[in-house]
Amino acid sequence: MPTYNQFKAYTRCPLEIELPEVSDDVLNHYLLENYIDNSLHRQASSLNLKSIIRFAYYRLRPLFPVAFRKHLQRIALNGWENISFPAWPVDTTVDDLVADGFRHLLHAGGYHRVPFIWFWPQGHRYAAIMTHDVETASGRDFTGRMMELEARQGITSSFEVVPEVRYEVSEAYLESIRAAGCEVCLHGLNHDGHLFDEPQEFHRRAEKIKFYAEKFGAGGFRSPIMYRDLTWLPRLPITHDMSVPNTAHLDPQRGGCCTVMPYFIEDVLELPLTTIQDYSLFNILNDYSLDLWRRQAAIVRSRYGLLSFIIHPDYTIPAKATRLYEDLLAWLAELRDGDDMWLALPRDVNIWWRRRSAMRLEDRDGRWTIMGNGSNEAVLAFATLKDDQLHFELESGKSMDP
Repeated sequence: MPTYNQFKAYTRCPLEIELPEVSDDVLNHYLLENYIDNSLHRQASSLNLKSIIRFAYYRLRPLFPVAFRKHLQRIALNGWENISFPAWPVDTTVDDLVADGFRHLLHAGGYHRVPFIWFWPQGHRYAAIMTHDVETASGRDFTGRMMELEARQGITSSFEVVPEVRYEVSEAYLESIRAAGCEVCLHGLNHDGHLFDEPQEFHRRAEKIKFYAEKFGAGGFRSPIMYRDLTWLPRLPITHDMSVPNTAHLDPQRGGCCTVMPYFIEDVLELPLTTIQDYSLFNILNDYSLDLWRRQAAIVRSRYGLLSFIIHPDYTIPAKATRLYEDLLAWLAELRDGDDMWLALPRDVNIWWRRRSAMRLEDRDGRWTIMGNGSNEAVLAFATLKDDQLHFELESGKSMDP
C-alpha cells in the first residue's frame, strides 16, 4: 500500500482511501524535479561542454560589462519559449493532481463532502512573500531605500545576504533589517555558483553556512543563481528554502517543481518561486510593467497558492526600476487589503505550514474539529462536487472558488 504523506501535507484530510494518482512517488516526481537529470554535481563531473561553459562564465563574470553579460544570457536562454514542460508562465501539475485526489475521494469514496484544514491561516484565500537577494555592496546600500518604500505600504520582506566575499555584512546592517520588521536570510556562502558542485566542498560550505545562520539568526536560505540539488539541500542547516522555481525557463538551471504550494523536502520547507525574477523581466524580456506578474498572480490565486517574488536591490536602483517596484508594492497592498491575500514573511509561512502539518482533524460528536498547536488560526474547509466541478468552501459557508 503506498503512502500519501505529500497529499496529506497539502490537505490535512483525515479520510483514508487509496489514491494511486497522488502517491508520494507521483508527486515527488515533480516536486523533487525527478523528471529531469538536474544535478549540478553530476553535470560537472561529466565535464560536458555545458558545465565547462558555466564554470568559465561564473569565473569571468565579474570582469564582463553588464551589457555583455545580458547578451550572453540571451544567447544561453535562446528557445526558452519553446519548452513545453513545465508550463509557462506557471505550472500547476502537482496542484492539479491534488485536485484529482479530492475528486477521487468524492467519487470513489462516496463522500458528499471531504473535510480538510484550509491552506492558509484565518481563511485567507492565498498568500504572498516578498524577498530580496542582495548580491553586491551597491544592493546592500540600497536596502534602506527599499524598506522605506515598503513601509509606506505597510509591507515587510526578507533580505537574503551573502555572508562572505561579496561585501561586508555588519551587525548594524542586519539590525537595520530586523528593526524594520523584516527577515534576514542567507544567500549561499559567497555567490560563486559552486555550492552543489562536489560533495566534500558542499559539506565544508554547509558548516560555514551553519555558522552564519546561527550568527545572523537566519533560518531561511536561497541558493545563488537558483542552483540546487534537492538530494543535498536537506543537509543544509536551514528551516525554509526558496531555491526552487515553479518553472525555470529563464533560469540557468532548468526544471521546476510544478506547484504553487509550499512543500517539504525531508525536514526543510520549500517555498517555491512562483513569479519571474526582476532581472529576467528587465533584461531578458525587456519588460518594465506589472503585466506578467499579474498573469502569474491570477494563476497562483486560482490554485490558492503562494505568490512569491524576488526583487534584487541591485537592479532596483535605476529610477525606472524603482518606479516599477513602487507600483508592485501598491498593487500588493491592494491585494492584501481587498482580495483576502495573506502578505507574510517567509519565516511566518514556515511557522504556519509546519503547525498546519502537525494539526489533525477529529470527529467529535459528528462535528469535525481541528486539533493541535495554532488551531485557533486554522479554518475548517470542505471539498465538494457540483456538476462534476470541484468546489471549496469554508465551514462558515464562504465559497473559496476563484
